[in-house]
Amino acid sequence: MKGWRLVHIDEPQLAFGFGQKAEHPKDGLFLFGPPASNQNPARMDIGIIGTTRAAAIYESWVQSIQTTIAEPEKGKPENKMMWPGFQAIFGIPWPAKPFAFCQIDGTELSRRIRGADRHEAIYKAVDLYEEALRRYMREEEARPQLWYAIVPEEVFRYGRPQSSVPRDIREPAKGGLGKRVAQRILREGSLFPEEVEAAAIYEYELNFHNQLKARLLETKQVIQVVRETTLAPLLVEEDSRRSLQDPASVAWNLATTSFYKSGGRPWRIADVREDVCYVGLVYKRIENAKGRDNACCGAQMFLSSGDGVVFKGAVGPWYSQTNDQFQLSREKAAELMDMVVKAYHEMHGRPPAELFIHGQAAFGDDEWAGFSSTVPEGTKLVGVRIKRQTEIKLFRFGDRPVLRGTAMIAGTRKAYLWSAGFTPRLNTYPGREVPNPLTVDIVRGEADMELVLADLLALTKLNFNNAGFSDGLPVTLRFADLVGEILTAGPTDNTPPLPFKYYI
Repeated sequence: MKGWRLVHIDEPQLAFGFGQKAEHPKDGLFLFGPPASNQNPARMDIGIIGTTRAAAIYESWVQSIQTTIAEPEKGKPENKMMWPGFQAIFGIPWPAKPFAFCQIDGTELSRRIRGADRHEAIYKAVDLYEEALRRYMREEEARPQLWYAIVPEEVFRYGRPQSSVPRDIREPAKGGLGKRVAQRILREGSLFPEEVEAAAIYEYELNFHNQLKARLLETKQVIQVVRETTLAPLLVEEDSRRSLQDPASVAWNLATTSFYKSGGRPWRIADVREDVCYVGLVYKRIENAKGRDNACCGAQMFLSSGDGVVFKGAVGPWYSQTNDQFQLSREKAAELMDMVVKAYHEMHGRPPAELFIHGQAAFGDDEWAGFSSTVPEGTKLVGVRIKRQTEIKLFRFGDRPVLRGTAMIAGTRKAYLWSAGFTPRLNTYPGREVPNPLTVDIVRGEADMELVLADLLALTKLNFNNAGFSDGLPVTLRFADLVGEILTAGPTDNTPPLPFKYYI
């Protein structure tokens, strides 16, 4: 370890209303509200896709968050906070009556999700939600800012990849092709159009949540999938293994993500460096690959404001079984980065001064040459590989683990960052095992390592899916797996760039 040095990266501050700063999102929102923005909604216009029971549950829950909700009795004071009411936090009303209601037949939904053929069952269950939304869009002009797709616990239970329906309640299959036959048709084709149509069901992932979002992508409607028991915890069955958050925490987390997905900005990173753009690369193998096209590539562009855009790249032979790595061709890398640069220019009227590409694998020579070819001459391009690992442990004296923000710098191009660890504001380490660091390698371009680490730590605080203190991963990697799942949950056709909120 000769030449290694240990440093601590200061906890990033977040910006809130009236130019105020705080470390914890809840502190800033409680005291100051969100930062002013002409993109913040004037009120929460939420549409509902679900059963009549789901609509009643939604209205009851929205009414409950209008006023204060007490903090939970258990837990450390630093880790819990009362809920002061939605309008008290965000400064806008949230009407209990939904902006629109797309009704689902609960009995039919239950019958479909219990089908013996799991591909057919999940596909047909998603059909009910998709058809209800598309029918509304054909018949009505007004659009809500966000749709709540509210699903019964039964749909969640049987709408996952490893789920199995008990024989005594299983609905018989309707004569589908079966997975093996369908996969052969998808690979080799068929002379009969009806067989190709029937096989299309098996292109979709066995995941209700991901498949629903994938099938509704081209509608450009923002979807938030919510379980009934999240809004009404009393519906949880006694033998259920689900661990529910307390009502105040549910209000904090769901209200924050709903405000964001409705166009608002709950918080920003304070003291940001101007004109810096971060891009996370994501690859996903295709299960039913046709010929050499075995993977799909995408990129996520993030700004310090939390704004993000997702770009779906081309499908191609990007995965190599020889070295178990993903890599784009020079041509496709150039096309993908060209979309990123143009999107940034459209948002800011100028190209970025610095562009950091975050990935979990090293960048090949041809791939990097493609990225570089479409980046403007004045833009500094840097490639950073970030991996989770367990090869290095760091301990400190006493009962507490290593501090969050601790970094072991092994040289100008390699370091280990503990983005999870003991957090003074929380007076605890929010984990169960000895925290592991992220391995950070500057594999292309030149950058100051401590600056790269500070950026990564700040990016762990841009997850608007909840109002938690931070994530253990930067946002460029946190959603990479989720975006990859949604991008390949259905047929891998090209889709236009969309704001990241459409995906999360």
